[in-house]
Amino acid sequence: MELEFTGEQDELRSSVRSFLDKECPLHLVRSVVETGETPEALWAAMVALDWPALAVPEENDGLGLSLVETAVVAEELGRVVAPGPLLATVTQFAPMVREVGTPEQRQRFLAPVAAGAITGTLAFADHPRGWALDAVTMTAQRAEGGWVLDGTKVGILGDAGMDEVVVVARAADGMGAFVVPAGEARLTALHSLDASRPLATATFDRVLVPDHRALGEPGSPDATLGVTRALQEATVALALETVGTCDALFQTVLSYAKDRKQFGVAIGSFQAVKHKMTNMYLAIERARSLCYYAVAAIDEDTPARATATSMAKAASDDCQRLVCRDSIQSFGGIGFTWEHDGHLFVKRAQTTGALLGGAAEHSVAVASALGVTRS
Repeated sequence: MELEFTGEQDELRSSVRSFLDKECPLHLVRSVVETGETPEALWAAMVALDWPALAVPEENDGLGLSLVETAVVAEELGRVVAPGPLLATVTQFAPMVREVGTPEQRQRFLAPVAAGAITGTLAFADHPRGWALDAVTMTAQRAEGGWVLDGTKVGILGDAGMDEVVVVARAADGMGAFVVPAGEARLTALHSLDASRPLATATFDRVLVPDHRALGEPGSPDATLGVTRALQEATVALALETVGTCDALFQTVLSYAKDRKQFGVAIGSFQAVKHKMTNMYLAIERARSLCYYAVAAIDEDTPARATATSMAKAASDDCQRLVCRDSIQSFGGIGFTWEHDGHLFVKRAQTTGALLGGAAEHSVAVASALGVTRS
């Protein structure tokens, strides 16, 4: 398994970071949070750089790069708490279409994604705590000319401004994925902790999805496997975004600890503060290592991909809990103010940590894979 970055991948990280530092400063994020400004200019600039095309296959007009490149971008997006539809489109919508759809469907939906002409997101969970595939209860009923969806989906990245929503539901003896126009999904904005990126609930009142929008053969083993594989990609991407956010927050508090003085010395010289800095650093490096191990397992399609995904998501959630708590404590009183930027990172990390399952759910999945049972 290849765990080293190539020179091209290092250059990609450098160029992505340089671009985001310039085009996605924190005052832009604050404008989104405080005034509801939409980051249209940022999205247009990303499209101009072909970022939506990164992981779209070349035969579908994309760049055909690996999951590693997408992972690098996801981590850097988290580092600047980037708003906008890129993460959901590239790591949730596109993988589901690629893994489950027919060649015609992949061309129909992925070519516009690569061109930046459409955005998409994933509607998966039926319950805020139901992030396992087995917890999906919504069923797709066969009807003349298509499939009928009825029910509610929660925790969806995006809002009514998205173009398409790929919905995961039970079909026959397995799972299916159905591409629904966002208008028909009736996306309703949630009052989320993280106001820099909207979350929504989708309501389906016996919505008929035409056959040409039902990806692959719903309910078949291939469709179920494709849904599972796409969810693993989406989960690892969220884990890496969380790592990027935590790392940026840590670097900010580390700099503060070196500069802030009490009793005539920097607070970073105090042993208690050193311990916090060390613990945060170790948590971030542990989570990052497990995330890129999962990326490699998925990219090389090893049997460990499912367990590696759960290990990565559990570690990233553990990481954000520690880093968010200790960073606020280390900042002291200033860390609780609206004017300080720390809360932007804390809210993004905590929200992303819960999506697609947190440490509790994924630790159980790892234990189950290892054959550990409750006594």
